[in-house]
Amino acid sequence: MKHFGLATLFVGLFSTGTAWTQQPSAVDVQATGQRNVILIIGDGMDDQQITIARNYLAGAQGKLLLDEMPLRGAVQILTIEDKVDGQPVYVADSANTATSMATGVITSRGRLATSAGDNRPLPTIVELADAAGYRTGVVSTASVTDATPSAFAAHISFRLCQGPDLMLEIVYSDIPLGGCPDEIKAKGGLGSVAEQLAESDLDVVLGGGGRYFDMTAEGSTSTVRELAIDNGFTFVSSASELADAASADRLLGLFSRDTMPVRLRGEDGREAEAPQSSWLNQAHRYLGSVTQPAPMDCEPNPEFAGMPSLKAMTEAALAVLARKDSAGFFLMIESASIDKQSHERKPCGSIGEMEQLDEALASALAFAQANPNTLILVTADHSQAAQLIPAESLFAAYPIPVFSPGKLARIRTPEGRLMAVNYATSNFFMEEHTGANVPVFGNAEAQGRVPAFLSQPELFNIMKDYLGLE
Repeated sequence: MKHFGLATLFVGLFSTGTAWTQQPSAVDVQATGQRNVILIIGDGMDDQQITIARNYLAGAQGKLLLDEMPLRGAVQILTIEDKVDGQPVYVADSANTATSMATGVITSRGRLATSAGDNRPLPTIVELADAAGYRTGVVSTASVTDATPSAFAAHISFRLCQGPDLMLEIVYSDIPLGGCPDEIKAKGGLGSVAEQLAESDLDVVLGGGGRYFDMTAEGSTSTVRELAIDNGFTFVSSASELADAASADRLLGLFSRDTMPVRLRGEDGREAEAPQSSWLNQAHRYLGSVTQPAPMDCEPNPEFAGMPSLKAMTEAALAVLARKDSAGFFLMIESASIDKQSHERKPCGSIGEMEQLDEALASALAFAQANPNTLILVTADHSQAAQLIPAESLFAAYPIPVFSPGKLARIRTPEGRLMAVNYATSNFFMEEHTGANVPVFGNAEAQGRVPAFLSQPELFNIMKDYLGLE
């Protein structure tokens, strides 16, 4: 089964304005002696993305709640070829990096909790925690079948096999991308990602991806959503239903057909644009002029109206998971569209997702304040394409028409300044990931447990050891 080549280009793609506040909101739970782990993943959240969001949300001299965490370190991203004992690959995708954090094993791009080359299922921290009596959950602003959430509870060789209709062959714009034909249930496999989530022991699954659960399950007349309900999940599909679901024993919430809408967008849907040079400049780089993209504002995305925020989903998950009849819980929370909006060269969308992550972190910290045995880690799966560059080239004073060869968004900030965000990894319709280290932040429980520099598989070991898992 061949997944890569052109398929690799598409992995990671298919895939916000209230005021930011530093005050944690209250979460109505009782303190217990249980141990809990809350892992918050900003997909594509590197220092460039954090700085861009900080400048917009808090100002150049301000701080996000993220910046106030007592621990900060750096995480090394590790990836290998799709071979047993494969050689290093220096830029990752979300599937293999989430797998590293979920299983402690380095694997190849596109894989979800399976080993490179021989396709062995790898036990995840969710499965280990379930077996030890912990409650477990995943929350995401992406489809819950997307790479990051599903790596914690599903096993499959190719991340795009998200629903039963996509197992045999996935085609995008008449381009065959591959499939998972040997992993259908009829051949003894575990089935699609959606089917695995529906039949899992997870207690909370919240996010987008309704279309995969509306597909008919393999060998059944029931939809995948009906399988999940038969497995004991209470199903909700709106913000109001979510608000009333705190008493559910197990909760499945699907609030959009695929990735959930972002909170912010560029005005009228604008994205980064290429600067336009004059004919004289094209003849000689020191001559002529260049027209930069017009400044843009970030505005509320009308499609976000009525959606539950990441904060609301986080608090609903905590209410369901924090039950006294368990050893504690493991919860993964993903702000997914930092990455997805960067693929599409839409910095306002990424900023809104960073804001949502900060709000979810506030709720997690409020919970941890009432429940001291709670480890909170905030990190990213990989770095992304956005670069903060001068709004006007330093060479413009001479004057020399120097400009970015990529695509550029010039954003008006609440401070009344222009912030230039550049994208230049690809001439394709999407940007690609980059290979830099990513940050990790932790609450007081992380101090003494998380070193200043570590690899993603070490995060798995830290979380496993904190929960006392074998």
